[in-house]
Amino acid sequence: MATATTEKSTLEAQPRTPGTKNDARRVRREGKVPAVVYGAGKDALPVSVDPRQVSRILHSQTGHNTVFDLTVGGELTKAMIVDWQYEPIKGSLLHIDLKRIAMDKKLTVKVPIELVGEPAGVKQQGGILEQISREVEVECLPGDIPNEIQLDVSQLVFGTVLRVIDLPKDDKIKFLTDPDQPVAHVITVKEEEAPTVDAVAGEAAAAPAEPEVIKKGKQETEEGADAAPEKPEKKEKK
Repeated sequence: MATATTEKSTLEAQPRTPGTKNDARRVRREGKVPAVVYGAGKDALPVSVDPRQVSRILHSQTGHNTVFDLTVGGELTKAMIVDWQYEPIKGSLLHIDLKRIAMDKKLTVKVPIELVGEPAGVKQQGGILEQISREVEVECLPGDIPNEIQLDVSQLVFGTVLRVIDLPKDDKIKFLTDPDQPVAHVITVKEEEAPTVDAVAGEAAAAPAEPEVIKKGKQETEEGADAAPEKPEKKEKK
């Protein structure tokens, strides 16, 4: 289980005056992204940040769980990225939510689960490994947030399921996700057999006949036509 390290780089933020969408567009035209800083018992503060610095943090090894230095108007504080929005077409950052972090207070985060090893059910039984849960919610101090939690699946066979309770224990981390939540198991994939000639013939024979009501309707129509022949036209008497 690897532990996250504090991001060495600093995210610089400039206070801004919140306003309309036009103000947000102006910030983006200047090459910045609108953001909000909150937490630590202080009022929310609208700021603007460099999207390149934010992307570097989000794509780092620790990702959105990275604890980094945030400077706002000369004030330095620890912070995390708790929410972000992308423009759906261009993929550019639209807005960022930042949270002030107290390094001596525990917080709740979601950590990815990484499966390690080749299951016996795959290697010896020809099955396929399926990961059901890809992250787990934990509570810990900011400096103890792991990059990921590794789970050894080498002994996993058919009929067994690894759950959250099977994840490696750490005194610094408290799991909040349901202990019985499945994480991984080995499944089998049944190949579909090609239908035989006899099977196709059987399906054709078993196909439902034309509904009786339709046959009856046709029959009544034909009988009605026979029972009531067309009468010849009467000739006028001269």
